Amino acid sequence: MDIRDPLTADELGVIVSELLVATADDSDPLVDDTVPQVLKLLRQRLDMDVVFVSEFIQGRRMFRFVDAAAGAPDIRAGGSNPLEESVCQRIVDGRLPEHIPDLAQVPADQLPAMPFRVGAHLSTPIMMTDGSAYGTLCCFSAAPSPGLREEDLKNLRLCATLVAKKLELARKQDYREPPPDWQLEPMAGEVYESKVWTTPSVRRKGG
Repeated sequence: MDIRDPLTADELGVIVSELLVATADDSDPLVDDTVPQVLKLLRQRLDMDVVFVSEFIQGRRMFRFVDAAAGAPDIRAGGSNPLEESVCQRIVDGRLPEHIPDLAQVPADQLPAMPFRVGAHLSTPIMMTDGSAYGTLCCFSAAPSPGLREEDLKNLRLCATLVAKKLELARKQDYREPPPDWQLEPMAGEVYESKVWTTPSVRRKGG
């Protein structure tokens, strides 16, 4: 089956499980294009506006991969915001659940200020083998989604496990150049220490 074809939730779960089995310890550590394809399919399957992978670094949430529908909020790979101003932080530390069909049902004093409307929100930590949270895999839409199921969260967690496995391979094999398709890089002029990638503060010309 071509993973770009429309998929049911069960089919998507099977594909992600097979990719996990196929990712051997001696395989290419690059996060190849199957992962962005799977995350895009996840967003489309859940009828969400945005899916992203974030990394938590020095008190900030850095966007590592973003796939968005037309007209979605302007979130870009390489951008960041303070971690405490994010829903992601509240999910990782247990203040909010991973599965929120309608964010408007959450008391306002439990949420950060948000620059745009968020209705449905589904997010899960990306956990590394040492027990640390790399960041989150998150998807959301402007409109509520009362039809979100626990099975949808299960598939999101499977995708987060796949992302973590690819990142672990990169760390294990001391891979030092971020995959360009994922734009795993800091914003221009920003210096930081990533948990996984060792990246230059300024991209080399022609590189």
